[in-house]
Amino acid sequence: MDQTTSPPTAARRAVGLWHFFLLALTNLIWSAQGTAVKTIENSGAEHGPTLGPIAITFLPFYITTLLFIPLLIWQRRRNPNRVRPTRNDWWRFVVAGICGQMIAQLGMTWGISWSLASNAAILNLLIPVISAALASAMLGERVTVLRLACLGIGLLGVSIMSVQDFQNSFSQGAFIGRSYLAGNLLILAGCFGSSFYNVYCKGLLARFQEVEILIFSYITASLASIPLLIWAEPLDVRALTNLNLPGWLAFAFLAVFMYGASMLLFFHVLEHLSVTVASASLYLVPVFGVLLATTILKEQLSPLALVGAGIVLASTVLIMRYDTASS
Repeated sequence: MDQTTSPPTAARRAVGLWHFFLLALTNLIWSAQGTAVKTIENSGAEHGPTLGPIAITFLPFYITTLLFIPLLIWQRRRNPNRVRPTRNDWWRFVVAGICGQMIAQLGMTWGISWSLASNAAILNLLIPVISAALASAMLGERVTVLRLACLGIGLLGVSIMSVQDFQNSFSQGAFIGRSYLAGNLLILAGCFGSSFYNVYCKGLLARFQEVEILIFSYITASLASIPLLIWAEPLDVRALTNLNLPGWLAFAFLAVFMYGASMLLFFHVLEHLSVTVASASLYLVPVFGVLLATTILKEQLSPLALVGAGIVLASTVLIMRYDTASS
């Protein structure tokens, strides 16, 4: 037995397990977004006005930006090799913030309000596929047989889990119906924005750290979205004062974990893995969503959901374990 190869192999496996754990934790946080949004929407409704979908999207987003600015300042001060953003860098952050985060959030928020949640669930299945295509075109990432196979297996798994969504959409003609076309196109734009943000920010990691990319892009997205929020949903302070404790906890979850901690974790993993491999883990979001609904909302786990979850988990473990082309 050649023991000289054992330590590196064991180290790679340990690092791979650590990245898998971080991606699983990230997707667990993302899977709770819908529950948090619904909690805020229903919070204090009996007492008067409530927050609209755009306010629910961007107000926690603004809080995240403000909370992480001190962290950004502290990190840059302790890093003697920090890069001072040039004018071209700021334009890149504008592109990431507006074409990525802002389009992603607005597309999903407005799209679901004009369409169905089941349509959004179906279209969200395209995010890993769009990410892989953009990563190949923008970053030159290799599209290997293993990556294509794992994306296909993961897509099969979440499709099995989404049988009810397919039935709801197509039985009503809602997916291809003209009345829902605008909403579906907005959701698709949101999927593209999410994929574009991840791929584009991967390119920025060569010059900047995770928190720098996150906050610099969030600043540009926040400044661009404020006029839209004022125009579309003028804030009624009573909507904030009417929030109950669960509503405020959900608001804090979005600000601290959804827009903050989860994105930092994802960017950290992107430093070591390709976008295609990291994005394949996004198929875990519906898996965790089903598990949360089962444990918290006491919904019954169907056999199809169980089978689909197992397939998704297998595809994620497969690509994390055997992919050797990651950057």
